[in-house]
Amino acid sequence: MPDDFDGFVRSRTPALLRAAYLLTGDQHLAEDLVQIALVRTHRAWSRIREQSPEAYTRKVIYHQHVSWWRQRRGRETLRADAQENQAAPRDEASAVVIRLTMREALQRLPARQRAVLVLRYFEDHTEAETAELLGVAVGTVKSQAARALARLRVIAPDLIDSTAAIEERAR
Repeated sequence: MPDDFDGFVRSRTPALLRAAYLLTGDQHLAEDLVQIALVRTHRAWSRIREQSPEAYTRKVIYHQHVSWWRQRRGRETLRADAQENQAAPRDEASAVVIRLTMREALQRLPARQRAVLVLRYFEDHTEAETAELLGVAVGTVKSQAARALARLRVIAPDLIDSTAAIEERAR
């Protein structure tokens, strides 16, 4: 891990942007989240550089995202027909199609459910870690994950068959 802040930013920004994008579903919002997190990390750098600056930065990203969706609760709705009109290119590899389908499906989930799925399954956090990062109870993480997965099965049933086929080819 680089000791200087510039080295940290250069080496970890792409991974931080990926996580933020999965949370928000929007490149510009993801960049805003990472920028806010890096500003706060810079302020705390002398205190955290010997510990885990990436964990601190990710926690800031998650907390800021939670703060945003708490502020916007009820004001934002995503039209389902807008997502259905965007078809994935047919000439791309199946992995790309799955990734696009997953991104679109995640964008159709409520922010809290999306955050739980990203933290649990993309960032590989435990239920307890996810609950702590989001500032909710473990039971809330479990129920939101169950609801989100059930919703994904409804809005993107192609993912079930596609991921099984890819896993079979990988064996």
